[in-house]
Amino acid sequence: MVGIELELAINLICDSVDSIKDIEEVSIEKARGRIIGEDIIAPINQPPFDRSPLDGYALRSEDIVGASKENPIKLKVIDEVFAGGYTHKEVKKQETVRIMTGAKIPKGCDCVIRQESTDYGMETVEIYEEIKHHQNYCFEGEDIQKGSKLIEIGEKLTHVHIGIIASMGYEKVKVIRKTKVALISTGDEVICGGTPLTEGKIYDSNRRMIAARLEDLGCDVVIAEVMGDDENLIANEIKAIMDNVDVVFTTGGVSVGKKDIMHQVIQILDAKRIFWRVNMKPGTPAIYAVYKNKPLLCLSGNPFAAIATFELMGKQLLYKLGQDPDLKEVRKEAILQDEFLKASRGRRLIRAIYDEGKVYLPKGGHSSGMLGSMVGCNCLIDIKPGTPKLDKGDKVQVVLL
Repeated sequence: MVGIELELAINLICDSVDSIKDIEEVSIEKARGRIIGEDIIAPINQPPFDRSPLDGYALRSEDIVGASKENPIKLKVIDEVFAGGYTHKEVKKQETVRIMTGAKIPKGCDCVIRQESTDYGMETVEIYEEIKHHQNYCFEGEDIQKGSKLIEIGEKLTHVHIGIIASMGYEKVKVIRKTKVALISTGDEVICGGTPLTEGKIYDSNRRMIAARLEDLGCDVVIAEVMGDDENLIANEIKAIMDNVDVVFTTGGVSVGKKDIMHQVIQILDAKRIFWRVNMKPGTPAIYAVYKNKPLLCLSGNPFAAIATFELMGKQLLYKLGQDPDLKEVRKEAILQDEFLKASRGRRLIRAIYDEGKVYLPKGGHSSGMLGSMVGCNCLIDIKPGTPKLDKGDKVQVVLL
């Protein structure tokens, strides 16, 4: 059976789902990495008052014209103000206020002389430098002005955003709800870790690997189970959980063998199958269906095939659902630093390491069942169908992970 192209598969997936619109309010301590669900408008100026950028003396520039080490000018110190405090006194001719970094500049002052240019006087102070009007002077609102848009809906919040929000006095913000995911690993041969490895069995890796990746991508993994090759059991599980999640991913059971039961699962659910088989290797037999108007993406059971297909299709599904801009596919051109001698009759994707325009192949095999050589890899090389081999120095296209 001929499959569809990867690009069409991604389009069909994304066209079949709507982005999550649900909004929740979270504390700003838990908001980093979340997608903001509202425009953030500055409720105050920042700084909220004219303030000093350094430790020194607030004064009137006209009072120290011509001041120098040889010609010091003496002023009367009428008060002292620290950050967090203020003075009600207005500075008049030949007067000054001792001031610390961040403190509100007193009325009547138009500049601040650094303390290193004085004799550090407490009752009177000698000034050894002339400075100009508004020198060493931070204006109210010079960083952020009240009413300005600070963050636009749909932006992903970074630590800098959190700092800006906090500077405005916010304790909570509205964000798009995390994507809720269910993950099912199928196969009678698959058993959980912590139990003896009996004849013919393998430990489950797909569920743990993809669950960890989902958490990396900011998703809420609601359920992650290992289930045998029982189509009715799996169908009943999907029926039970689908109302509480946004998407279900499965691994295994998608090919054409007697135990490839995901075809029967989709029939039992009466789900709408959108496609089966994609023209790429690994991950060719991927199935995509819609059940209760929600996506069901069934991936290969081979570990590398499962994670590669997830990165190519599952990640774009999550991008459409959760609107996280960091999940959008990124492709780059790179120069191959090794040889890949295997011919690619069809489209092939192989694991690799991208670094500043160069791409390297890892040590180890490239079989879809091999996972060890995936360590350290950060991209997939997308090899065109009909490519006999790849030589060192060839230009290739990579998909960044």
